[in-house]
Amino acid sequence: MAQQVRDGFVELYGTAPEGVWSAPGRVNLIGEHTDYNDGFVMPFALPHTAVAAVSRREDGVLRLHSADVEGGVVELRVDDLTPGSDRNWTAYPAGVVWALREAGHPVTGADVHLASTVPSGAGLSSSAALEVVIALALNDLFSLGLPGWQLARLCQRAENVYVGAPTGIMDQTASACCETGHALFLDTRDLSQKQIPFDLAAEGMRLLVVDTQVKHSHSEGEYGKRRAGCEKGAALLGVDALRDVAYGDLDAALARLGDEEEVVRLVRHVVTEDERVEKVVALLEAGDTRAIGPVLVAGHASLRDDFRISCPELDLVVDTALASGALGARMTGGGFGGSAIVLAETADVETITKAVEEAFAAAGFTAPRVFEAVPSAGARRLN
Repeated sequence: MAQQVRDGFVELYGTAPEGVWSAPGRVNLIGEHTDYNDGFVMPFALPHTAVAAVSRREDGVLRLHSADVEGGVVELRVDDLTPGSDRNWTAYPAGVVWALREAGHPVTGADVHLASTVPSGAGLSSSAALEVVIALALNDLFSLGLPGWQLARLCQRAENVYVGAPTGIMDQTASACCETGHALFLDTRDLSQKQIPFDLAAEGMRLLVVDTQVKHSHSEGEYGKRRAGCEKGAALLGVDALRDVAYGDLDAALARLGDEEEVVRLVRHVVTEDERVEKVVALLEAGDTRAIGPVLVAGHASLRDDFRISCPELDLVVDTALASGALGARMTGGGFGGSAIVLAETADVETITKAVEEAFAAAGFTAPRVFEAVPSAGARRLN
């Protein structure tokens, strides 16, 4: 795709780009809605990427074009970039430019042409891939010298403040920092990272992503409500974030919340989910990969019943996959649609895929998109 994007840039702007970069989408193996609670997450990068051909400008002009969106080149002035002013796809790359400049980095404009293979609205972080590829390109072109975790922080600020979506730090960090054949164990409080080997094919297993084709949008309010509820729970318990509630102290903490039923559910999910992340890390490090299956299932139940962000399509994927022999399954991503993941023996993949497709057809749902998730490289320069 790099050559295609490079050629598209030449066609648009009449000159070759200074370089081509890519940044991947991600699947979260375990650790959902823990990142904005200072907790633990465990994503890995997908082979699906956003690719950008970019050149510097010194005249304060930012020109943006996407091969995936109808319409011509969008021209903006970097001095005029203002949070909340853009409701289109261009808010993501423009927000990154704004965040870099707000942080004091001398970005004086750019010409950009983009294309992405990350499914949009599927809970696979298409927006983070878009942000990170722009941040990495500008980091290189303007010799900013920022490490991956810092680019991720700036991209999160772009999404939180410029776009207005209250997302945590996981997606951008996964896109910027993941490594081939590994899952990323990330402490979202101090951004410490550990690459955990995760080569399922070598052990006779596969991880499937089932995109339900139910689109979601984090900025439409439900995600924000959950985040506000978690913050309320932390305040009522007198802690900085729910990460500070120890798993062993959970029952006592919930008792202190009294009749705050919704807050109780949110707190219970976050605290138990942090415990599940640590359990998966321990199992993978011990070489007991198949044993993570039930942990994934428990995570789905918590997201469905306590956090209440599943939907009939996601539940159908999980229930059907487990009934068809899957080792584990759960929804992944922000919820309200998007994708589920299924851990399966290689020999069972075809049977499970067929069963899920047939279950969707019988329920009258749109046919799902099923593909294998292979732990892939993080953001990088292609040429």
